[in-house]
Amino acid sequence: MSTNPVGIFDSGIGGTSIFKEIHQLLPNENIIYLADSLNAPYGEKSKAEIIQLSIKNTELLLSKGCKLIVVACNTATTNAISKLRASYNIPFIGIEPAIKPASLHTKTKAIGILATKGTLTSSLFHKTSNIYSKDITVIEQVGEGIVPLIEDGKLNSPELKELLYSYLKPMIKVNIDYLVLGCTHYPYLIPLLTEMLPNTVKIIDSGQAVAKQTKAILEQNELLNNTISLSQVKFYTNRNVAVLKSFVDDEFQVEYLQF
Repeated sequence: MSTNPVGIFDSGIGGTSIFKEIHQLLPNENIIYLADSLNAPYGEKSKAEIIQLSIKNTELLLSKGCKLIVVACNTATTNAISKLRASYNIPFIGIEPAIKPASLHTKTKAIGILATKGTLTSSLFHKTSNIYSKDITVIEQVGEGIVPLIEDGKLNSPELKELLYSYLKPMIKVNIDYLVLGCTHYPYLIPLLTEMLPNTVKIIDSGQAVAKQTKAILEQNELLNNTISLSQVKFYTNRNVAVLKSFVDDEFQVEYLQF
């Protein structure tokens, strides 16, 4: 089992930001990545739809022999991971907005959270937020429209910049000093966010934490791949191969797959 691949799925290309952290930390691991771009964004779908899509992705990764699955999507994690863990006998790693470090370290007592509607309205998010956000101002902003623009390859378009600034304006107004990114697509916005935000604002995403947790769970289950052979990495998308290719290194294989 140890040489079997680690599976990663997301509602598109966003989870490649998580893939990069995992691959950097665990270069020996074989990895299969599913970009369900045809159904992006998950954040605007119902909980039932998100669960159904997460099960579909999981079944496909299991059919390819995956030993562990990383749900590299905040919306799918907050809405579906408990169902996945109850239904399948393999480890699942989820991803949640990093509210805890932002809440504990804020000096201005104001933080911003940019996330999808599906994440911000989930019970898991509210539970975490209620624990850590007492006595501080939290500006929650649904990043409506951001994921479709990134999926269409419009990362640096004037349209996206304008949209992003409209979301950040209320956060800047209350003097946030932390911005929590609650969607795996959003780390690709960091260059733009850095331009738009005061340099006193720290941006937090969950990529490194997810990679460390993946390593810990593989070790715990004695599933780490300790062979010295070159790892195999495969990317599959059910939409635009060119867009996914533009977010990963040329050395990796990217294929169209109907799922």
